[in-house]
Amino acid sequence: MDLQLTAEQLEFKKLAREFLEAEVVPHRQEWDRREEVDPAIVPKLGEIGFFGLTIPEEYGGLGGDWITYCIGMEELGRADSAVRGIVSVSMGLCGKTILAHGSEEQKQRWLPGIANGTKVGCFGLTEPDNGSDPGHLKTRAQRDGDEWVITGSKIFITNATIADVALVFARTGGEGPRGISAFLVPTDTPGFERNLIHGKLGLRGQATAELSFNDVRVPADALVGEEGKGFKYAMESLDKGRISVAAGCVGIVQACLEACVDYAKSREQFGKPIASYQLVQDMIAEISVDADAARLLAWRAADLVERGLPFGTAASKAKLFASEAAVKAANLAIQVYGGYGYIDEYPVQKFMRDARVMTLYEGTSQIQKLIIGRAETGVSAF
Repeated sequence: MDLQLTAEQLEFKKLAREFLEAEVVPHRQEWDRREEVDPAIVPKLGEIGFFGLTIPEEYGGLGGDWITYCIGMEELGRADSAVRGIVSVSMGLCGKTILAHGSEEQKQRWLPGIANGTKVGCFGLTEPDNGSDPGHLKTRAQRDGDEWVITGSKIFITNATIADVALVFARTGGEGPRGISAFLVPTDTPGFERNLIHGKLGLRGQATAELSFNDVRVPADALVGEEGKGFKYAMESLDKGRISVAAGCVGIVQACLEACVDYAKSREQFGKPIASYQLVQDMIAEISVDADAARLLAWRAADLVERGLPFGTAASKAKLFASEAAVKAANLAIQVYGGYGYIDEYPVQKFMRDARVMTLYEGTSQIQKLIIGRAETGVSAF
């Protein structure tokens, strides 16, 4: 692995930073307060290419490598994690599952719109009673002639209220992971209902909702891949999704570092900038080291994907370290800011609120430790 970024990667990083500084950063406080990202930003993100990263050109994407993908997710996380989640779920969890396992007709129908930001996808896995244990989900799909009839519910589904298509995991067979299949459900299908969740601690601008399926009928060709393989597809998607979360968390850590340095240089106490005090420098140093460590872990996992090597454990390590580092960095940033860090006039309190959920979704920190421990010992925890 070459740690020197290519000219193309540096150019994309510069383009992404300039775009997000102009189009996202000035609005993130407002979007956070009103609990809604302006939907007009979505096609703009598509024009820049965020939704097309690693999607082949034949399906409307940019192609590109996984390090560039990490750069994009980091820049989005640095600007606003609520926006990063929109891209990561639509293009990453939903789009890349279609790319990996969908039929040619499904790819042609959905991927070009997802890649250019004119269509949005969501990932319907988590249920009210099954978060860390999706292998026992209860949503059911029953075959009825040339159709599947889906009943059940999902919770904490990112993008649900703005999505055009939902990748839904439902039970088509017996109990356990092997009885689960995946379906592409247009969100305007009769019986498909979505209710926005308000009052979240963080990612407030990101649309998160509960889904209800009341005898939702989809054609037989809505099935993604093979019947009974849905759990496998979901776990593959989450493995890659954890790289996106890790890279987004690197962005949070980097944002905390930059905010602390700027503030510490301008804020004076006892007649000197607080940046001159060793205890402040100690906190900034911790954030800086964690930014580098988290970034390298994310890039290592991305490099393994790029080379076609096993990457699941590396993705879990990156997600575990980077998400916990983001919470730590935001906590230290508030400490550097003092009382000002506690009010939403300054961004570090938002970084803290957004970072906290990163240790929960797409596999909690405890689940990541189980995965890593199982890989190291060869003994399953399940």
